[in-house]
Amino acid sequence: MEITGGGRLEVRITPADVGKRVSVRCLAEATPGGEKFTDTVGVLTSWDAGVLLITRRTGESVRIPESSLVAGKVVPAAPARRRGPAADFDELARVTARAWQPVERERLGDWELRAASGFTRRANSVLPLGDPGLPLDDALDRVRAWYEERGLPAYVQTATGAAGTQEQLGAQLAARGWVREVSADLRIGALAPIADLDADVERVRLARSFNESWLQRYQRTGVPGGHVLKVLGSGPSVWFASVGSDGTVPAAIGRCVVDGRWAGFMAVEVDPAYRRQGLATAVMTSLAQRALEEGASAAWLQVEQDNAGAEALYEGMGFTTLYRYHHFRSA
Repeated sequence: MEITGGGRLEVRITPADVGKRVSVRCLAEATPGGEKFTDTVGVLTSWDAGVLLITRRTGESVRIPESSLVAGKVVPAAPARRRGPAADFDELARVTARAWQPVERERLGDWELRAASGFTRRANSVLPLGDPGLPLDDALDRVRAWYEERGLPAYVQTATGAAGTQEQLGAQLAARGWVREVSADLRIGALAPIADLDADVERVRLARSFNESWLQRYQRTGVPGGHVLKVLGSGPSVWFASVGSDGTVPAAIGRCVVDGRWAGFMAVEVDPAYRRQGLATAVMTSLAQRALEEGASAAWLQVEQDNAGAEALYEGMGFTTLYRYHHFRSA
């Protein structure tokens, strides 16, 4: 908090600081033992009609009456990372998009409208990297119409928690009645330590394509169709891993997309009957070794919230969260 030379708390932010990361203290309540304060850190996404809206790193929005402020200041962006690869939001947003491409796309200014017959939100949502070239309400009307023409719900993908992310856009969507449905962490780590893990990689088969048995292990396909095949096969350099794919459904699978210095890991799944046998680690290690051979040095993956098993696995491999992304659905 901002404290003057006389030890007095001071509010050092104004509506002109909207869009900046701030730290504020506000009076929560008065108790017999004295006043009670709460602290909030995040991006100041709006300051209207005497109410501040601050979006935390997690994407949660907090409304704070201006009258309750006792201290506030602008704070610098998150400190430089001390482990893992250097990265920024804009670079990773584009890398992750190339690793999971839609069947159909259209530009709206700097936004990209994406569709793949409803297979995953990532391939059926707007990627809003920049200015749509229209006032926001007009752009959202275009978005709704575009997805309605395809019989799909309208989604916009946003991110929070890092320099250059989209806290303000998320708050504007929420204010217009768009509902946040799914949130996930984008995690990054060094690639070499994953490739060096002690894992039984001899059991893992790598291929440039996948077969019907691989798809049967992959739980997100539903009824396979051409759109599924196109999305899974998209990316600069795609590899598929499987364990025990001798005509039967594999015990474990995985997918990796190599794109310059980055290797993205997706679709890592293990038959429940074979879990806790190191198969996920073997799949990741084998794919990492192949990605290193192609010149990659950094890794990324996405983990949906509340997936405790996956979070523990990836934290043990050295992955840390760079930002969190969210899908907003039109009401």
